[in-house]
Amino acid sequence: EYDNLAKDYQKEIDFAFFAVNFRYSKSDYNELTPKEKAFILKAWEDKTVSDSTLLRNAVFNAINNALRKKGKRFQELWKKKQRPINKETAHHNYDIVCQAESASGKEWVNLIYAANGINRKGGT
Repeated sequence: EYDNLAKDYQKEIDFAFFAVNFRYSKSDYNELTPKEKAFILKAWEDKTVSDSTLLRNAVFNAINNALRKKGKRFQELWKKKQRPINKETAHHNYDIVCQAESASGKEWVNLIYAANGINRKGGT
């Protein structure tokens, strides 16, 4: 029954949706083509689903972390992914290391450890 009543007012319902959710004025709304309206509605739907999924994952993760057994690791919400290495940069850096080693041996490694306050033998 609602669908039958709403059919006569579909343009007004669509405008109200755009005005409330996207703050469109009547002139902004009238400038949109039906294709543009469809794409905007699909993008809004995708964003709503994405936001809902993110919130669900965050709540699920928080509950799991709150109820985890004593001593069990904390589960991160975001898993860190290692970026793929740029092979050209890696080769360039390797060449620099080889040059430094040929000039002064492995002394540069000891300097890095010393700068970070770490004993080369593994102690601090």
